[in-house]
Amino acid sequence: MTLPRRTLALVGLLGLLSVLAVFTLWRVFGTIFFAVTVAYVLYPVRQRLVRRGIGPRIAAAASTAIAFGFAAVVVTPIAYSLYARRSAFFEMVASLPQEFSVTFLETTYSIDLSTVVTTARNLAADVAIDAASAAPVLALKFFLFVLLVYALLLKPKMPARALRRTVPPNYYDVVEALHERLRDTLYGLYVLQGATGLGTFVLALPVFFALGYDAAITLAVLSGILQFIPIIGPSVLIGVLVVIEVLAENVTQAVLVAVVGLVFVAGLPDILVRPRLSEIAADLPGSLYFIGFTGGVLTMGAIGIIAGPIVVALLSESVELLANERLPANGESPSE
Repeated sequence: MTLPRRTLALVGLLGLLSVLAVFTLWRVFGTIFFAVTVAYVLYPVRQRLVRRGIGPRIAAAASTAIAFGFAAVVVTPIAYSLYARRSAFFEMVASLPQEFSVTFLETTYSIDLSTVVTTARNLAADVAIDAASAAPVLALKFFLFVLLVYALLLKPKMPARALRRTVPPNYYDVVEALHERLRDTLYGLYVLQGATGLGTFVLALPVFFALGYDAAITLAVLSGILQFIPIIGPSVLIGVLVVIEVLAENVTQAVLVAVVGLVFVAGLPDILVRPRLSEIAADLPGSLYFIGFTGGVLTMGAIGIIAGPIVVALLSESVELLANERLPANGESPSE
């Protein structure tokens, strides 16, 4: 079945205007992308509220409030912790030694760290200045994000209807399969990773307190955020802490942080939390998820955290559809 000429013309117009919109709105494309994916995940919440007799506008507003609340819960502790601990952080960077000595077989080796320390200090200052100057832009993008999520949840079925107009009926099953994979992938990325990050925070907080860190809350929050990085996760933070302790010549503390941190902060969440939630996660192997995450981040920046795994998941689904496609018998039309 072929599409009518008028529909094809409208599809072409939509494609052309979409390219123009991406080019024009590229500076906020990441915000738009995240808003679309979050609205996709929140759509079942909106539908459940509507089925309970709540009006579409109120249901969309309530669902948007959930997204706003979740974003606030994630961003506020990070911003407050970084602001409250800024002096301690700069003091730690300033106190890094210019030289590090290692004794092996009664021979002492000195390692010059002056260049590394200077670079770290300059980087910390640049990050602080950039964060302060970017605050108004981030606030505007956050407002745009909330507004877009509300608008998408207010008229959620219009994009789906437009998409169906462009697809012949005998391909609806393909669209539905890709839709289900996209929904499951986004649900796994946001809900599963968010729950695992929360579990990591709960486990990491007493661990960092027990290890004697004053910034235990900040470190626990960072551990939860790092759970969004597949395979590596909070082990990066543990590695940084170990290096800092070694540079401060606290070898015993470094060993303790490495052992306890890798077991309770980096390991236990994957053992206790993630398996219990894996049944509702996207059917995407960890290796493919890691490829999508890494490739997406390196290619697209921050939006690659979500876009990379989505592309890999849809590619995997298309391969599965093709592999399971029934070949037509002799004399049978391929479209039948």
